[in-house]
Amino acid sequence: MKKVAALKGLSMEFGDGLVHGIIGPEGAGKTTLMRHLMGLLRADQGQIDYVQDGQILSFESVRRRLAYMPQTQSLYGELSIHEHLQFFKTLYGLDEQVFQERSRKLLEMTRLDRFQERLASQLSGGMYKKLGLICALLASPEVLFLDEPTNGVDPLSRRDFWKLLYEFREQEKITILVTTSYMDEALKCEDVHLLFDGKTLLEGAPEEILKKEKCHTFDEVFLRYDSSLEAFEAST
Repeated sequence: MKKVAALKGLSMEFGDGLVHGIIGPEGAGKTTLMRHLMGLLRADQGQIDYVQDGQILSFESVRRRLAYMPQTQSLYGELSIHEHLQFFKTLYGLDEQVFQERSRKLLEMTRLDRFQERLASQLSGGMYKKLGLICALLASPEVLFLDEPTNGVDPLSRRDFWKLLYEFREQEKITILVTTSYMDEALKCEDVHLLFDGKTLLEGAPEEILKKEKCHTFDEVFLRYDSSLEAFEAST
């Protein structure tokens, strides 16, 4: 059986307090990278370092500071919004007063406070994503990982979701990592990390990358690298 390397010599650096976009087409390795960052997968080679004040921290010491919203549906269709929050309160071991203040704030920010008795199976795509975001943020993480959170969501809900992310970033002072295959969403990030075929292509501010590559869109950037790869493979 042929072995496939999902990530190959990958190197990325994520600065504190920014909204980072891990941008790449389907099959680029985005979900695999997220799962490694969360400690759900272990790489055959290399390492992931969490650094604070110049000191490398053990993963065990930072685990509780991280939150992850997976790409696949992870909520329970038979539970209401209120019941989900109660479930995650127990899961995180939150104090009742902390939970009440935290859940009220998150529900108001996402405008889900009027729908607390609605079942997850009855939510629209955008509302479902917001509920997933609330559940991830309930424990006040310092770093939030979102794996393709706007996948399959209508354009208006996508816009609202990104607006929410920046509101949370400002109020919560957290670092956010978002994976997406929507190239237009690269411009919504403060720092982007282009991932293609399991390798890092480019990193930096989106406008600077487009200027450096002399491209108008990130679709053009990826098409250029894809063409270069095809030409290389054809020559070998």
